[in-house]
Parts: sequence; C-alpha cells; structure tokens
Amino acid sequence: MNKNYVEDFATILRLQRYAKSSIKTYTSHLSYFLKFSAKFQPEEITQKQLEDFIIWLVEKKKVGSSYQKAMISTIVKFYQEIFHRRVNLKHLYPHRSETKLPKFLTKKEVKKILDSTSNIKHKAILTTIYSCGLRLGELLELKISDIKTDQNILMIRQTKGNKERVVMISPKLIDLLRDYYRVYNPKIYLFEGRGKEKYSQRSVQQIMKSSLKKSGVKSPASVHTLRHSYATHLLESGTDIRIIKELLGHSNIKTTEIYTHINVVRFQIKSPLDLL
Repeated sequence: MNKNYVEDFATILRLQRYAKSSIKTYTSHLSYFLKFSAKFQPEEITQKQLEDFIIWLVEKKKVGSSYQKAMISTIVKFYQEIFHRRVNLKHLYPHRSETKLPKFLTKKEVKKILDSTSNIKHKAILTTIYSCGLRLGELLELKISDIKTDQNILMIRQTKGNKERVVMISPKLIDLLRDYYRVYNPKIYLFEGRGKEKYSQRSVQQIMKSSLKKSGVKSPASVHTLRHSYATHLLESGTDIRIIKELLGHSNIKTTEIYTHINVVRFQIKSPLDLL
C-alpha cells in the first residue's frame, strides 16, 4: 500500500509541474518516512508521532538542517495532497542556518582535470558542466537542439524549480562539442549512453572521480564542485553578482551571495601579519 502512496504522490507532483529532481527528492524522503512508520497506516499517524519522527531524525540520526527541512516539507505536502489534512511542523524547522562555503577549484586545478581527461566524450561532459555552470541533472537533460551555435548560447530547460535560463557558450566549448559529435553522433540528447538513452548520473560522477585522480589535484571535488568553480571564477573576473545569479538559475540572490564570502577572504583582506 505504501508503494501506491509514493506513486500517487509522484503523479501529483508531476501534474503540478515539479522538476524531475524535486520529485525524486520528495519521493525518496516519503519512502523513508513510510518505511520507518510501516506498522501504522499513514492516515492514522498523529501530529505527536510526526513530531517525534522529526525529533528522532535530528537527535538520533544526526541529519543536517537541509535534510530536516526537506523531510518536513515532504511530510506536510504528502498529507496535504493525499489526505487533504493540514499538518503543522513549522515549529520544528531549524532556526539556525548552517553557513557552509561551497567547495571550489582554482583555475589551474580545473585545467589540470580537463587536460587529464583523454576520452573526448568525458572531456566534453566535464567541460560543459564547468563552462556553463550546470547542475548534473541539467547536463543530462540537454538536447542537441538546445545549443544555438549561431548565437553562442545554451538553452537550459529542465532546471531546478522549472526556471528555464540561457547561458553563454564558449567558442572553445563549441569546437570541442563538434569534435565530440563527429565521433559519437548523438541523436537526441547531447550526451547519450547505451541505446541512445540519457547518460547516467553515476557515469558522470565516475568520470569526475577518475579525472580528478589522474590530474593529481588533491583538493576534494565532485561534479558539483565544477559548478561552484564556475561561479567563483566569474566573480573573480568581475562579473556582477546579479548576472551570476541568473546564469546559475538561483531564485534568491542570497544563494548566490555565498560566493562573495569566498572572494572577500581571498582577494580583499590582508593578513595582519603582512602589516607588521
């Protein structure tokens, strides 16, 4: 029965035009909640039991604030959409925000990673993520028709929050993609796996892991680190923070402003030691 709840919930989210990544997150959290509370019928779970579940996640499972928020949002929306029941868990939202600076690579480190990637398809994948500041899910949804070479722009349609955007595409990247296209001849998606299906997230993550190792770069990095590096390097070059916000597809400027903290520390503040 719980499986049907997850499927029904996912259907509602699709009809409400939620992004695929958001639906995946919601259903993953719901599956965990339903599995944990399997001895109860979901509609019979009390407000107190829901509160105890969130408290257990925080105190026993030591989940982070973002997971805590996501789980609360999932439970509230699940009961609202499936049972038309209003559940109030706002008082359990974390009030102290976690301020974590995004991990990023220097320009030299990015170059080392890209230069160490010999397979042209793998190189094109990592270069596209860095050059256009893409999320992994956005990369996998790219279609050949999204590249407008006559205008040097890339259309990003399947985005977080369904907020389509346009980014500039480097002539160097266009040349690389043309070389890649001649070798692999993708049909629909820019990057396709076996059977001309969309490339998998895991495959891209493995490419990044392998290239990082080959490059000798010691900084910890993931695929998403390339996106952070893109934003950081744009800011370093003097790009206005409001433009970077649009290029990244952020809804709130405060999300983008986290990159300014990095630059303040790295480029505008002198150590007191230098003044002695």
